[in-house]
Amino acid sequence: MEVSDAPTVAHRVLIMGNGGTGKTWLARRLGERFLRPVIHLDDMHWEPGRYGIARDKAVRDKIVVAAANEDAWIMEGVYGQLASMVLNRVTTLIWIDLPEQECIANVKERGIQGGETRTQFDSLVKWIAEYRLRTNNWNSFEAHARLFAKFSGPKFLLPNREAVNECATTLFGDIGKDPHE
Repeated sequence: MEVSDAPTVAHRVLIMGNGGTGKTWLARRLGERFLRPVIHLDDMHWEPGRYGIARDKAVRDKIVVAAANEDAWIMEGVYGQLASMVLNRVTTLIWIDLPEQECIANVKERGIQGGETRTQFDSLVKWIAEYRLRTNNWNSFEAHARLFAKFSGPKFLLPNREAVNECATTLFGDIGKDPHE
């Protein structure tokens, strides 16, 4: 899995997908590999330190647009509406589309985090399970498929863990690696 003209396409990478797909894991690996800051859409969507409380949409949107206007980044998240706001700045789009049961297993393995309660965690698991069932919802398979189809630049659909791992190690060839290694 390589891309020609790697310096250009690795400039601003957006990773989207259901909860528990490994978006954060992949973003961190690519950020380290290409020396790009990693932007988590969760950090922009939720009030800082207040898990489950969404920011004011106008404030959130300003933060997202400002982040997208930076020169280089790796951005990740489930939020299709926020992804659509930055799509014109993206140089490569990655959609991780794992089966819901695998996503749920990943979330259960990492456990409760970020100050969420057991009730919030159980709601998250239910929400992940409904990814392909939601309609007219930005945070769904349907919305991600539309964004993926609309994007005309380099894009990758990663349907399994092996493809995600391969992407972390081989996408864009040797760009960002120390030539002395």
